[in-house]
Amino acid sequence: MTVFQRFIEFLKGIRRGIIRRSRRPAVGTVDFGDLDRETPISRKWGFDRGTPVDRLYIEQFLNGFARDVRGRCLEVADNKYTLRFGGDRVTQSDVLHNSEGRKQATLILDLARTAEAPGDLFDCIICTQTLHLIYDFSAVIATLNKLLKPGGVLLLTAPAITQISREDLELHGDHWRFTSPTLRRLFDAEGGWTEPELRSYGNVYAATAFLHGLAVEELDAGKLSHFDPDYEMLTGVRTKKLQPIS
Repeated sequence: MTVFQRFIEFLKGIRRGIIRRSRRPAVGTVDFGDLDRETPISRKWGFDRGTPVDRLYIEQFLNGFARDVRGRCLEVADNKYTLRFGGDRVTQSDVLHNSEGRKQATLILDLARTAEAPGDLFDCIICTQTLHLIYDFSAVIATLNKLLKPGGVLLLTAPAITQISREDLELHGDHWRFTSPTLRRLFDAEGGWTEPELRSYGNVYAATAFLHGLAVEELDAGKLSHFDPDYEMLTGVRTKKLQPIS
């Protein structure tokens, strides 16, 4: 077979692959394979198999705004993203928890209790996958605003498709899921913020894999990178606390 013939066969193979991926199986012929089950493959979001799909998207969002992770930073639960994306731009790294005795915690605060929060402390707050766990999410947004210095940046992510966190549900609740239009309206309505920048991620392939607890390392990276707005998995919000009018 000549080089030209091999090239033609290569192109035919690509065409067959495209047709196969775009063709919808006839009714009754779908092969669910390993997903033909009533329980997920893993209930641990994929942590026990590798990197969870939502972590991939969260990290893509934070990487896109890494320049904002600087100065005195606050992160919920731990400071791994602060250190990873802020590096030597961070002058002080704080960690928020809602109860005493938590490792790394430097600020103990219930985000729903805005009146108890200190004001104008942080240049950047990283708040990932937290908003849906607190019933009074409007209070959370107000508290985050109060904690920031004027001009400080909030980097927040919230899920639209995810399993229930059983641990959080039993401790304090797992209450909400947020679409991108909802998040935009929330930050517009609450006041005290610049116009939010939103980035959404996910598609039916990613959502199905995530709900089964499959990890990024065992999935097709190209398929994960495609975004389908009808199957948002999560949305990232970047916004700033408004500067006072002089």
